[in-house]
Amino acid sequence: MGRRLSGRFIAGMTVSDALAACQHVNGEGIAVSLDSLGESVTVEAEARASAAIYHQLLDAVHQRGLNANVSVKLSQMGMDFDPALAERVVGEIVEHAAAAGSFVRIDMESSAYTEATIAITERLAARYPGRVGAVLQAYLYRTAEDTERLLGQGIRIRLCKGAYKEGPDVAFAAKAEVDANYVSLMKRMVTFSQEGKGVFCGIATHDETIIEELLAFVRSNKLPQSAFEFQMLYGIRRDLQRQLAADGFGVRVYIPFGSEWYPYFMRRLAERPANLLFLLQNFLRK
Repeated sequence: MGRRLSGRFIAGMTVSDALAACQHVNGEGIAVSLDSLGESVTVEAEARASAAIYHQLLDAVHQRGLNANVSVKLSQMGMDFDPALAERVVGEIVEHAAAAGSFVRIDMESSAYTEATIAITERLAARYPGRVGAVLQAYLYRTAEDTERLLGQGIRIRLCKGAYKEGPDVAFAAKAEVDANYVSLMKRMVTFSQEGKGVFCGIATHDETIIEELLAFVRSNKLPQSAFEFQMLYGIRRDLQRQLAADGFGVRVYIPFGSEWYPYFMRRLAERPANLLFLLQNFLRK
């Protein structure tokens, strides 16, 4: 079962595996964001080793002419024991990406990291404009304000619903509330991109109802397909990814890889049981 799961939702164990998966997905007209799995390192050597993989990815993507960028987690770069180290290490990755004409997405973790993650993204975006972006989670109450905060600085956003277990003091509990907030925020983002601000955002969802609502919104407001891109996970709704790409929309697939796939799955499933149902529903999809 572990091999079957890893084969469907994880590209493999090595950088070579990830690059091969990237090339295959690119061949279908779909862009990629590469994610080397691993979280919560405890010493600087581990943080540096994690960063080295990203430097290797950036070089390989550039040399092979792949349509891909990278996604990093601050806890993987030392955030839990030395926030200043994490910012330096990620800053070096962003600097490398800027030199290679690429882009770094700083992923969002639990709400305990939200403010620090946004602040680090802001500081790096000031140094490397257009080369670093953030992820915002629609289930958090604060996300509407964070959206305006980042858009106002021209920082690209990836909007997701959120996969961590959060309490009612910081997050909407009901799915209907999360969905409604997501729809409101995505409309704001794709509209803002046409206000002369030049902020290109990623709409990260596999929810067909939400996707159809966005498509109707784009048509009714005569927004160009280039105003945004859909972002989805490797192995999830591959049929929908291909259809959207065939219809002329930008689609980006997040491809995770690495030996840390097992603890990655276990943490996600333990944090939010709904994640298990989501995976099982997609396991047998084509």
